[in-house]
Amino acid sequence: MAEEEYGSFVDWNQMGDLAKSSGPTKVDCQDLKEFKKMARQGYWAKNHKLRAQVYEQLIKTIPCRTVTPDAEVYRDIMGNAGTKKPSSNIPLPEFVDGNALPLYCLKAEAVTSAHQIINCVAGQFPDISHCPSLPAITSMLLHFSKDEAQCFELVSRILACNEPGKRLLDQTFLAFESSCMTFGDLAIKYCPASHKLIVATAQDALEVYTDWQRWVLFDLPFSHMVRVLDVYLVEGYKVLFRMAIALLKFYRKHKAEAQGGEGSQPQDSGKVRADIQVFIKGIASTVTPEKLLEKAFSIRMFSRKEITLLQLTNEKSLQQKGITVKQKRPRRNVQLALNPDTFSSEIVSAKEMRDIWSWIPERFALCQPQLLFTTSNHGCSLNRFYQHCEGYEPTLLLIRTTDGDVCGAFLSTDWQERKRGGNKLSFFGTGECFVFRMKPEMEHFEWVVIRHPELASSSNAQSQEEPASSEGQNSENNGLQQPEKPAGDLSPFLSARHFNLTSKNTSMFMAGNFDSIIVGGGDGNALYIDSELNHGRAGRCATFDNPPLCAESFQVALLETWGFQDAMAS
Repeated sequence: MAEEEYGSFVDWNQMGDLAKSSGPTKVDCQDLKEFKKMARQGYWAKNHKLRAQVYEQLIKTIPCRTVTPDAEVYRDIMGNAGTKKPSSNIPLPEFVDGNALPLYCLKAEAVTSAHQIINCVAGQFPDISHCPSLPAITSMLLHFSKDEAQCFELVSRILACNEPGKRLLDQTFLAFESSCMTFGDLAIKYCPASHKLIVATAQDALEVYTDWQRWVLFDLPFSHMVRVLDVYLVEGYKVLFRMAIALLKFYRKHKAEAQGGEGSQPQDSGKVRADIQVFIKGIASTVTPEKLLEKAFSIRMFSRKEITLLQLTNEKSLQQKGITVKQKRPRRNVQLALNPDTFSSEIVSAKEMRDIWSWIPERFALCQPQLLFTTSNHGCSLNRFYQHCEGYEPTLLLIRTTDGDVCGAFLSTDWQERKRGGNKLSFFGTGECFVFRMKPEMEHFEWVVIRHPELASSSNAQSQEEPASSEGQNSENNGLQQPEKPAGDLSPFLSARHFNLTSKNTSMFMAGNFDSIIVGGGDGNALYIDSELNHGRAGRCATFDNPPLCAESFQVALLETWGFQDAMAS
């Protein structure tokens, strides 16, 4: 067999159709864009030897640290080992977090080789403190390696990648935990129906999302995982997010078909995690590898830059909470953050607030709600509203109208930011802002650019210097004055300055002055509240592309503003 050179660790009886090599036998391509196209199309997917050679070529082009251990280092270290110990006597390093090696299509005895490779990697990379995905990556690459030494070198180069802004594997608990939070944020934005299902069925959605890498790297059948590896080695870490989002979408579809329209019952998060795992392990019966890739790459996500900014923001949030190593205590979940025995609002119930909480960015989801202002206690005064809300970021605005409608907004930025615009009513905030309504059904409306990334073009960003309308209605020429805030103070993710927007009307998040507050702008406002916090208007706006959240002209019965208190500090 021509593949023997690259398949000495493989049990060919388990490879199925992948054991029959066909198609091209070489790749004459040096252009990365062309490689990307070929990887997605599966150019080398039917030839084991060619796939192995392509993997080697791709990994050897990864920019690495000056001193990166290679095959010769492995041979020097392992050369004196007379006999291999049974794998049961070679435990995996603690940093794999208890994850066993997935066998895929390896021979049983190949487990010993994989364990030795991983332990040798641990000795050469003492700075790795948490890398739960390493067993899966090692196992996959061993299928396409000539010997242990080559596999060791391939794994080492992936870990030693030092290209700015790029990483291939999480190697610290901080990086891993922030990636789970980032996946949660992406799930909220790119598969809201699936996220709604997880929130409805699991006690803690974030606990479910901690498995997102496991879904892709451990639970997928080999035929699917190897196609993911094809594109991952070309396009990087972002591919894993795409695949996990696609799997979540397929899981929701599976549950919808199984339930036949019946509602989901809340259950222990562990049961939901196990259910997802069973579905993904058996996904081959309903979803082909090509269908999985097609779904994953049809999701119009942000670029690697924007996702990196979100990940860095989540890392910063964890660092501020002192969470940099794995915690011994159980994770605080949304149910604990929103204790029905202590939570009290005159506008929403604890259950409704919990649902709203499921929409907010993950780095705030574990915070406890803190009532900052309510018209029932503090009166109907915009000045008092500002006095009680300034210094808090983010905030949640809740409104109940005299008609009984309930709506509101998640506002990413401190209201004190309004002062930077001088006397002009100028917009500020970031694309993490969203608006919502509770009736006729709970629904939230995010920044339009999330749903339509094409609105962020590659052309130069337009100047944003025009004031907002103090009457809450925007004319055709109405623009946005976006005062700069020192770097680091404003959440970098979804800040309009990171995007080349085709229209300034799509980045009008929040505004306020002495006689009104406004949420959402561009061809109307999502919400406009007067200085007496008594009269308001609701309408469509370009920034959130939302329908009116309640009656277009309404009287405020009650208004509350909530802050976010760090639950980890208590």
